[in-house]
Amino acid sequence: MRRTPGSERVPGARLLGAARRLRPRLPRTRRGRRRAVRGVMAACVLALAPATWLHVVADARVRTVEDVPARQVAVVFGAGLWDGKPSPYLADRLRTAAALYRDGRVKVVLVTGDNSRAEYDEPDAMRAFLVGQGVPDDRIVSDFAGFDTWDSCVRAKRIFGVDRAVLVSQGFHIRRAIALCRAAGIDAYGVGVAAKHDATWCYGATREVFAAGKAALDALFEPDPHFLGPRERGVDDALAAASRRPPLRPR
Repeated sequence: MRRTPGSERVPGARLLGAARRLRPRLPRTRRGRRRAVRGVMAACVLALAPATWLHVVADARVRTVEDVPARQVAVVFGAGLWDGKPSPYLADRLRTAAALYRDGRVKVVLVTGDNSRAEYDEPDAMRAFLVGQGVPDDRIVSDFAGFDTWDSCVRAKRIFGVDRAVLVSQGFHIRRAIALCRAAGIDAYGVGVAAKHDATWCYGATREVFAAGKAALDALFEPDPHFLGPRERGVDDALAAASRRPPLRPR
């Protein structure tokens, strides 16, 4: 079939016309522009409201290892495994929890993480690391169904009977952990673990902006975690062991 002159430009012209039709039209009147600006501002406020709520609820409860109030239980949240061992971020959380134990700030460490697959076991890896840091095995309690922060907080309260706790996580996550544990009924303070501002930190900090929205919904509607089950005595037994054999303080 013989192509007529200029016919090769027709598809491009059609695409250009379609693009013009899809281009958003700005309001032409001053009143319309004001409404558009107000709409954008309202959307920004709604987007930032959950993050603002986290800071209001949790800022005063973020402490250091040296000044956090003593509690019987520390809760350490999972943060991934590398070749079956704690990731660098998780290892830093566990070292901080071990320091809290050695300083006598806590008596028991509850490790909560993901064990949804047989080949992936955060709590057992966390336990082994803590034992290597000098925390006795009978002072460590494992929660194998801490699939996210809300689940971990609710299960700490309803399954393990934790009423007061020191939470351990990186600084970009600790406020969300405090806010959610308080919403779940735990009187919580948190230790924000320092972290190098690398690609992982940037990802985590960015993710928190979006996770704050889910956190606000969890706190508002209080959904059940993925798994509940009967009350477990792991924390009670560990505290009983601590009362029988107090930890040795470093000299």
